[in-house]
Amino acid sequence: MNQSTKIIVEGNTKMENAIKVAFASKDMETINAHFGGAKEFVVYDVSKDGYVLSGVVKTDTSEMEGDDKTDFKVKALAGINIMYCESIGGTAAAKVIRGGINPMKAEEDNKIEDILAELVEMINDNPPPWVKKIMNIETKEDPRLARWSEE
Repeated sequence: MNQSTKIIVEGNTKMENAIKVAFASKDMETINAHFGGAKEFVVYDVSKDGYVLSGVVKTDTSEMEGDDKTDFKVKALAGINIMYCESIGGTAAAKVIRGGINPMKAEEDNKIEDILAELVEMINDNPPPWVKKIMNIETKEDPRLARWSEE
């Protein structure tokens, strides 16, 4: 039976309230793999302060068949909050979501560094409620409240 390998990058950088983001990649620089065919996922911790490489999850399922492949990958990615890939099928996406991971499709050959920069900007600007929940960020000011009170 195949086993996933998690390569953890050790460092002295601790990120407070970080989210874990995985990228399906063939070269560790671009999002260029389909979820089902990805043999590895590059993982970063992302917070208001920036991002740091957290590790690599190797998930070669080439010798497995059917649903076992998806189940194996979801288990290997346990603890990941958001997973970017080039594409993902509907059944696999449902299993990923049930595993507590938010799947995101990326444009072909998007640079991982560009997506990381966009995530940091979004976190510092006005993250959506589901990201706030993951990061334990309180909503201090909601522009919708002012709009509703004017009506």
